[in-house]
Amino acid sequence: MSEDLWPPRSLDDPRGPEVDAPPVSAPAGITLIIPTFNEADNVGELLRRLAAALPADPPCEVLFVDDSTDDTPAAIEKAGADCPFPVAVLHRERAVGGLGGAVVEGMARAGYEWIVVMDADLQHPPHLVPELVGEGIRTGADLVVASRHLPGGSRAGLAGGYRVAVSRAATLLAKGLFPRALRGVGDPMSGFFAIRRGAVTGAALAPLGYKILLELAVRCRPRTIAEVPYVFEDRHAGASKSTPREGLRFLAHLAALRCANPLARMIGFGLVGLSGFVPNLAALWLLTHVGVQYLVAEVIANQAGVLWNFWLIETLVFRDRRHHRRRLDRLGRFALLANADLLLRIPLIALFVGRLDMDVLPATALALVTTFVLRFVATEALVYLPRGPRAATTTRS
Repeated sequence: MSEDLWPPRSLDDPRGPEVDAPPVSAPAGITLIIPTFNEADNVGELLRRLAAALPADPPCEVLFVDDSTDDTPAAIEKAGADCPFPVAVLHRERAVGGLGGAVVEGMARAGYEWIVVMDADLQHPPHLVPELVGEGIRTGADLVVASRHLPGGSRAGLAGGYRVAVSRAATLLAKGLFPRALRGVGDPMSGFFAIRRGAVTGAALAPLGYKILLELAVRCRPRTIAEVPYVFEDRHAGASKSTPREGLRFLAHLAALRCANPLARMIGFGLVGLSGFVPNLAALWLLTHVGVQYLVAEVIANQAGVLWNFWLIETLVFRDRRHHRRRLDRLGRFALLANADLLLRIPLIALFVGRLDMDVLPATALALVTTFVLRFVATEALVYLPRGPRAATTTRS
C-alpha cells in the first residue's frame, strides 16, 4: 500500500491527521477504509464477504484503521492472509478525532482514485461497494452516498424507535444548518459512501466523532453528488458504539462546522456571551445569600461567567484552533480580555455621553456593541490564532 502520497500529520497533534497536500493523480482502483473499535468478531466475516464482492479489476486494497482495545488487529491479520487483495491494519494508540479521525488517517494513506468508507459490523452491505464506485464513474460524481432514504433503502438495522427518532432529528438538524452544502445528500448521517481522492485532497479536515460524511460534505464541497439506496442491516456481532456521549460530540461537531465561517463564528461568540449571564447571575445569587459583600460577589460571579464562556467557546466556536497554545495560557488570555471588557466599557460610555451628547441608554448599547466586536477580534487574534511560523504544532490541549 502506498505510504507516500498524502503524508499525514503526526498522531500526537491534537488536530489529528492532515490532508492538505496538493492534488495528485491516483491510479484507478478502490481503497476501502474501515475504522474499527473492538470488532474482532466481525472482521473475518466482513473480509469473506468483501472477497466475494470486490472485482479483480479495477484493483482494490483494504485498510483497517483500528482504535481497538481487544484483539481486533490480530483477527484482521489472520483473516486478511487469505484475501485476494491487500489488507493492512493501522493501529492508533490515540484515537484522535474518534471514528472520523480514523477515516481521515486512512484517507491520507489511500493509494487509489476511489475511497470507500464503511463500518466493520456488516450493517453496510459489502456487495454494494462496486455499485457505489460504478455509480460515481457512470455519473461523474465526486461523492456517492449509500442512502437509507431512497426507494429501495431502509433503516431496518436501527434498533428501536429511539435510535430511529435520533437519526431523523440529526438529519433534519444537519440539513437545516447546511442547506447548500448538503443539497443532494438525502442521508447525511450515512457512514457508507465513496469519494474521489481528488475531492478530499487539499481539505482542512477537523473531524469529531463518527459523522465523517458530514465533515467531508461541508468542508470539501464535492461538485457532483450521487446516491444509491441500501438497506441498513442488523449488526453481525457485538454492540453498537452509539452512546449519548457520541450524540454530544455530534452536536459539538455541528457547531464547529457552522462556526467555520467568520460571521457565523462572531454570532456564535455573541450567543455564548449571552449564555454567560446564567452562571454569572446564579453565582451572584449564591454568594450574596451566603453573606459575601455584593461588590466582591460581583467580581467573583463575573469569573463564573468567564469560565462558562471559555468552556463553550473552546467546545463550540474555536474547537479546531486550540492547539496553538496550552489550555492555561488560553484561559488566562481569555479571562484577561473578558475582564478588560468591563474596564473599557465605562470610559466608552462616558466618551459617548460627554463628547457625542448621546443619552445614557443608546451610549451604553453602542459601548456594548463596540466592546463585543473588539473582544471577539482580540480573542481570535490573541488567544486562538497561531503565534507565528515557528509556533509549535504539537502543543497538547
